[in-house]
Amino acid sequence: MATEPNVAILNTGAVGRHADCAARRQESIADYWALTKPEVNLLILIATFGGFYLAPTPAAAGFQTSRLICTLVGTLFVASGTGALNQFLERSFDAQMRRTARRPVAAGRVAPLHALWFGIAVSLAGALLLALTVNVAASLLSIATLLSYLFIYTPLKRKTPLCTFIGAFPGAVPPLIGWAAVRGRLDWGAWVLYALVFLWQFPHFMAIAWMYREDYARAGYHVLPAGRRRERVVNWQSVAVSLPLIAVSLIAAIAFKFSLGWSVGLVLLGLIFCYYSARFAYGKSNASARRLLAASIIYLPLIFFFIMLNK
Repeated sequence: MATEPNVAILNTGAVGRHADCAARRQESIADYWALTKPEVNLLILIATFGGFYLAPTPAAAGFQTSRLICTLVGTLFVASGTGALNQFLERSFDAQMRRTARRPVAAGRVAPLHALWFGIAVSLAGALLLALTVNVAASLLSIATLLSYLFIYTPLKRKTPLCTFIGAFPGAVPPLIGWAAVRGRLDWGAWVLYALVFLWQFPHFMAIAWMYREDYARAGYHVLPAGRRRERVVNWQSVAVSLPLIAVSLIAAIAFKFSLGWSVGLVLLGLIFCYYSARFAYGKSNASARRLLAASIIYLPLIFFFIMLNK
């Protein structure tokens, strides 16, 4: 009986070690999940689904559920891998910004080499899944998006404010992937969806750039110009871009054969988004930037929902 306390101590130590291992595993899973940037991937999947759903298909073919699932999973994998590779490439800059300092690689919770191989493996898995189960066109579009985002847009953020314009090109590709998954090619309806996402990105990113302008400057990012040019760029990329967004939504109404009532609904959505963009451009405060950011996150799913519901 004299050994019982020792046995209890040993058991307590074993339980503690098991608890520590379980906690570390949970943290590791959470960190790798954070590497994929899930908050960004949700909007990517909405846009991809919209492109897939709106692409015309022969009546006899019906809705291809298995192809849709493969398209969404493949796109998600490529987008997740891109997020991980982006954090690998920008780890030293992320560590300098309050907004990103807690990211797994920047904070040292995930080794850079692990993030690199994780990003490569997940991206390749997604591209192969698209190529083998969907079609080559969708796979090539996803690969082109990854390469242009990582090797053109990402380094340009430290060189020129034009990075937002250039980055909008790969950023608008998700609906093209969805459309190509159905059609194997890109018709003009796909480019209308592309134009919607392309223009939407400018007010969305301007809100983020303004809220975290000090962070970006600290890390050496040139997402906003200095001096008087800053106001002009903010005005142009918020209000001046949200106006043609309304025009493109009307083109979408024509392309997808909207009734008058649905067309009015699209215009109203655009006017509301334009209102928040104008409020931000006029006030240029963090509060107005947060409201614009929230409006942009709501606007994109809603515009796709409206168009898909009409079909």
